[in-house]
Amino acid sequence: MRVTTGEIREMKQRGEKIPMLTAYDYSTAKLIDEAGVPLILVGDSLGMVVLGYESTIPVTMDEMIHHTKAVVRGTKHALVIGDMPFMTYHISIDDALRNAARFIQEGGAQAVKLEGGESVAEKVRRLVECGIPVQGHIGLTPQSVHQLGGYKVVGKTPEAAVRLLNDAKALEEAGAFSIVLELVPAPLSRLITQRVAVPTIGIGAGPDCDGQVQVVSDLLGLFTDFVPKHAKQYARLCDTIKAAVADYIGEVKAGSFPTSKQSHTMDESIIAELARSS
Repeated sequence: MRVTTGEIREMKQRGEKIPMLTAYDYSTAKLIDEAGVPLILVGDSLGMVVLGYESTIPVTMDEMIHHTKAVVRGTKHALVIGDMPFMTYHISIDDALRNAARFIQEGGAQAVKLEGGESVAEKVRRLVECGIPVQGHIGLTPQSVHQLGGYKVVGKTPEAAVRLLNDAKALEEAGAFSIVLELVPAPLSRLITQRVAVPTIGIGAGPDCDGQVQVVSDLLGLFTDFVPKHAKQYARLCDTIKAAVADYIGEVKAGSFPTSKQSHTMDESIIAELARSS
């Protein structure tokens, strides 16, 4: 059975921390699902760490659906959340409903994530009314990176802090089952977490959120273009992969791969007959 949004809410009520990771493909999703991660986000971060874009903005719905399908096929237990890409929910409630429905119907996700607070609250409310669970996302919202002037901490001034608190309350009232806080000062994250009944999931937002989310490519040391300050590399798979590939190249050039164990055999008399006939 998959984790439900109700179980995620109950984790906050029990004071149990909530681990969340991104995934973009079948194999990775299968491994982290088997490890017990309860929440998996098919993030539009795939634009940067999988597709090589400079930001998340070029990511399309078709790309997101493609990767969501793969992640869903690789999981049995985690609640899978589809990240709605740039301008797929901003224009109208109808657009938001249509694209969110694609994540559920085509992609097989169990929830969607939207960036924004008060500005998207009515759309969140309508999605929830239609039976689509929604995760909110405030603080640094990568789809607004051009407007924000880069990837930087949000909420340091009194005015900005009040806006974020109001955003969180608006999302809670609209029915969001959880809220991602990205690059928010730790004291403000703590206050927001105390003021809302729904779980907060931090990324670069300090230790006092109800849960934490990381990009799996950062956690595993696979994405090497840059490492965010808030990320922790629990492995350096980039080094492991490069070493393995170097070994393979060396063995192929030396003629030591493949060995007889990696080769298929057949009756040598057939080869002899073919040689004679040719």
